[in-house]
Amino acid sequence: MTLRLVPVAGAAWAVALLATILPGTAGVMALGLWAAALGCLAWTARRGRPAARRGHRRVIVTLALCAAAAAASHVAVAQPARQEALELDITGGRAVEVHATVVGKVERRADGALAFDAVATRIDAGTVSHALRVEIVVRVDPANVADRNALDVGAVVSARGTAAASHAGERAVLVIRATRGLDVTAAPSGPGAATAGLRQGLVATAARLPGSGAGLVPGLAVGDTSAVSIELDAAMKESSLAHLTAVSGANCALVVGLVYAAAALAGLRRPTRVACGLVALGGFVLLVTPEPSVVRAGVMAAIAMLGVVLGRPGAGMAILSLAVTFLLVADPWLAGSLGFALSAAATASLLLFARSLADGMSRVLPRMLALALAVPTAAQLACGPLLVLIAPQVPLFGVLANLLAAPAAPLATTLGLAACLAAPVPVLQEGLAALAWLPASWIAATATTVAGLPGGLLPWGEGWAGAVSLAALGLAVGLVIGLRGSSPSRRRVRAVSALIVATTVGIVGGTGLLDSVAGRWTLPATWSILACDIGQGDAVLLRSAGAVALVDTGPEPDAVADCLARAGIDRVDLLVLTHFDLDHVGGVSALVGRVGTVVHGPADPDGARILAQLEAAGAEVVEADAGLAGRLGEAHWRVLWPLADNRAFPVGNDTSAVLDVRGGGIPPTLLLGDLAASPQRAIAASGALDPPYAVVKVAHHGSADQDAGLYRSAEPSIALVTVGADNDYGHPRTEILEVLVAEGARIARTDTQGVIALWQAAGGVAIWRERGG
Repeated sequence: MTLRLVPVAGAAWAVALLATILPGTAGVMALGLWAAALGCLAWTARRGRPAARRGHRRVIVTLALCAAAAAASHVAVAQPARQEALELDITGGRAVEVHATVVGKVERRADGALAFDAVATRIDAGTVSHALRVEIVVRVDPANVADRNALDVGAVVSARGTAAASHAGERAVLVIRATRGLDVTAAPSGPGAATAGLRQGLVATAARLPGSGAGLVPGLAVGDTSAVSIELDAAMKESSLAHLTAVSGANCALVVGLVYAAAALAGLRRPTRVACGLVALGGFVLLVTPEPSVVRAGVMAAIAMLGVVLGRPGAGMAILSLAVTFLLVADPWLAGSLGFALSAAATASLLLFARSLADGMSRVLPRMLALALAVPTAAQLACGPLLVLIAPQVPLFGVLANLLAAPAAPLATTLGLAACLAAPVPVLQEGLAALAWLPASWIAATATTVAGLPGGLLPWGEGWAGAVSLAALGLAVGLVIGLRGSSPSRRRVRAVSALIVATTVGIVGGTGLLDSVAGRWTLPATWSILACDIGQGDAVLLRSAGAVALVDTGPEPDAVADCLARAGIDRVDLLVLTHFDLDHVGGVSALVGRVGTVVHGPADPDGARILAQLEAAGAEVVEADAGLAGRLGEAHWRVLWPLADNRAFPVGNDTSAVLDVRGGGIPPTLLLGDLAASPQRAIAASGALDPPYAVVKVAHHGSADQDAGLYRSAEPSIALVTVGADNDYGHPRTEILEVLVAEGARIARTDTQGVIALWQAAGGVAIWRERGG
């Protein structure tokens, strides 16, 4: 195995990334790099024939300069047409109609929209028509597609909506949002029509099979995930099994290997066997559509087959480096593709580290088990830092899930691919699809089971800091397992690595315990009011005689779920949704099926859908009007606002449900939702208040739009401000803080003090702050 060509791939990647992010400089970069390459050649020629090692170095430097120059040249040549498209008067929300050809797989995004790559040939804006040829991304709601079955690779479409410039470094120049509909003006033809028909036939056949495994059959065989449910897709990602439906190296190797073996059994000569493998590879890439990972795998497989012809099949890293270099020269925008980076990193990790990890594990495990564990471990250590850039979390059971799924994946892929190709014989296709369903169902069950395990996702740092720290941890883990030798230097390296791993495990494990099982040990056992630290939003727990109420859920399900877990709460007796802004109801999904009664402020259409979801899961739903009252354990609660049949204030902040809660260990408490000054004055004038209040939850996270008279009337002892650190609104504002201090209230705020706990004590109200005591 040689690493000599790695610098060539690295230089091409770095320059391609820089050139695509700063395309205006690509021409200058290309000229400079070509000049450097020519200079290196001239210097080598003038110095004569060097020693072997120095000669190799000069060749590598020259190749790296040439590859980098070629990638920059590609960007420089393409830039004029791309810039011309960006300068058209078609953005800023202007209505456009785009005529384009679909060139990428049509995929469903997390929000339910369809997205695909296309090449635009004409853009109409008003009466002006622009003829051009530029790459775009089209996003469209499935309901706005006139003929969904005809929308596939090779189709010609007309998309009506708006255009916006894409981000720097992306292959697509424009993002088209087809909000006014998308028509398929010409269905795929030729080979594209044939492959689309095969994929759609497999999807239709698999759809007649039961369970979630049915949707996985076309995904595992040809990468078509259109039938995979949103829930299973999420489980596949959380269990680190999503790569199984992203057709890549393993699939290409499987196809080429099967055809090569069949040709060998037929007695064909090696060049002919290789030719058969390459033809099969080309057909497979066309069948599954040439996505970045598929293209990378296809090129690498083609170069590997060339190595077979030349009699050097084992130079894995050289083959990978050549494949990466070739692809980056042909398509420099791959340098910014996370999928391409993940694919290359996973392959490189298997080539470089899997054997060492297996040797290290075999010291304490049986050899076969060590080999089985080494492959997913190497891939996860290499890909984890890149995945953290997408979602700042680490799947703890990813290696286990891959180990369980490994035997089933090739079976499902082979049988599913055979079923796809058997479309002309429906009975045979159905039988093969049914056989593929068995291992596919095993993989689906593995994904859902592993994703459902407690503590399966470990929160991690965001951005590049999180990626670098996880990479360092991965390196330490790899050194602890795989570094061999007994020299003093190696022992020191292993000791330092083990210390890093142990320290990280201790910190992360301790943090996880504090956020979940052991978290309740860090909270005062006698709390009756608990303000969760969930960022910019509201989530306040009330407790009396074992009964629990939650007032609002904050902006995110994970944050409120963590707070409930830390407080040791599995079920909420009373959920109050003061109004339906995202920072108050964004975490509702964490409460579905865990709520007894829901009391809510006036609901808009989005709010009505949330309430229907809660009701379908067994909750009783009651609208809050002034005068509505009830009990929470031994405490009594009363709604002060909004007034019934109120027309003076629109649905939203100013009609937030306002509660008075007291008794049963809960000190007199006023919860003001997000009310502004005008409805605050109305409440103060209504006579509904029952002061003095020991605790007042300050309205709208401490915004400036407050009525000082309300707070004077309430006579608060403690002002509770639920607010996110470093928020964009400047909350809490100095104006309201000064009013509260002037009234003699003690300020408790979640942005600087974290979780706030309050309870009735002999001398009044006791207060505990997570940060500050």
